[in-house]
Amino acid sequence: MTHLRRFSGITSLRTFLARLWPHPLPVAKKQMAIASIGAGLGLMITSLTSHWLLGEVNLWFVAPMGASAVLLFGLPNSPLAQPWSIVGGNLVAGVIGVTTAMFVPYPAVACGIAACLTIAVMFQLRCLHPPSGAVALTAILGGNGVQQLGYHFSLSPVLLNSACLALLAIIFNNLAGRRYPHPLAANEPKSKPVALDVPITRDDLHQALASGQLLDIDEEDLQQLLQRAEEIARRRQQQPLKS
Repeated sequence: MTHLRRFSGITSLRTFLARLWPHPLPVAKKQMAIASIGAGLGLMITSLTSHWLLGEVNLWFVAPMGASAVLLFGLPNSPLAQPWSIVGGNLVAGVIGVTTAMFVPYPAVACGIAACLTIAVMFQLRCLHPPSGAVALTAILGGNGVQQLGYHFSLSPVLLNSACLALLAIIFNNLAGRRYPHPLAANEPKSKPVALDVPITRDDLHQALASGQLLDIDEEDLQQLLQRAEEIARRRQQQPLKS
């Protein structure tokens, strides 16, 4: 019995360690090139535009905007990468970060409060954007240059850079044949239900994902999602029709 428990423990440890090994990203090589080129051009043009409009190189925008570029050009179909997500999320984060820095003198406490409030408000406004957390912290830890700007920091460079990068993402992604912004409008035709007569395996899902854009979901999670959707559809069909 002890031997079996030890063997089971070793197997569980090996399984856990195997999860830490980086798995291949299921995305077409063409989409990798488009994402890389788009992010590079987007950041370059955004930086030059800011320099031209503001008359200075605002280095504090580079870290948050660099993270935003990964989402907007690498994962343009993600809800976290839509134009309202970056513009609204970064603006909210800038305002909350500046306000927190004014009233909380301890940076560590201020960072925690700003991050907490930023995430909560972004959820409510439907503009969740992970790099916005860095914007909120930058407003607190950005040094005298950021502190002297006050709420102006939220407008320039934060809002200016966010709007510029979002506009460039719209132009570039559509020129590259991507639907962006990604959500369908109310008047756009929706996909028809698909009846599948064969079971879909994880390998099938991996091959399907690898033939297009990168989706922020694992094959295992996608398979579980399909199974839950199938169960919901079956329950819906079994419900009696309302007269």
